[in-house]
Amino acid sequence: MTGPGSEPVTEADTEAADVPETEDVFAQPDSEDTVDAALDEAVSDASGSDRETELIADLQRVHAEYANYRRRAERDKVSAQQYGKGDLIRSLLPVLDDLDRARAHGDLEAGPLRAVADKITETLSSAGLAAFGAEGDPFDPALHEAVQHEGEGSRPVIGTVYRQGFRLGDRVLRTAMVVVVDGPETPAAATQE
Repeated sequence: MTGPGSEPVTEADTEAADVPETEDVFAQPDSEDTVDAALDEAVSDASGSDRETELIADLQRVHAEYANYRRRAERDKVSAQQYGKGDLIRSLLPVLDDLDRARAHGDLEAGPLRAVADKITETLSSAGLAAFGAEGDPFDPALHEAVQHEGEGSRPVIGTVYRQGFRLGDRVLRTAMVVVVDGPETPAAATQE
């Protein structure tokens, strides 16, 4: 073989090369030096095995990190979609309030506006929107905004609902604006007095 700036290798050069004979390669070590050399070679092979073990451990760690990243990215994607959907639905809540007022005044009894109102309500419900804050429900300060309180407050329940609350899944989009009253006493409490 020739390379740039090198001379061609001749047949005489290859014959003159110092090639060990086969018998020498398979010969048993005679001295302690050759045993130490063989031991050093075995240790270097074992360190190569340690290197393989280290590389396998690194590969497993990177694989686990990627799997965690993929799960986290999917969870973040779903969360971002839910927040985006929540923001859009929150902007439509005044429209739902107007439709509820029109329904309460009888403007949605018949006609094309009733069909549109029903379709909007049905679409938002199928997206996961749920209303809460009905009269008689127990008062929860995390879900209800009390604008007035009548009574002692021993058993607070919702009296009048001024504005309905909405939630999308587990997320509260808007608290219900309510009047809080004392709930009816339970029969057990009445008999104890």
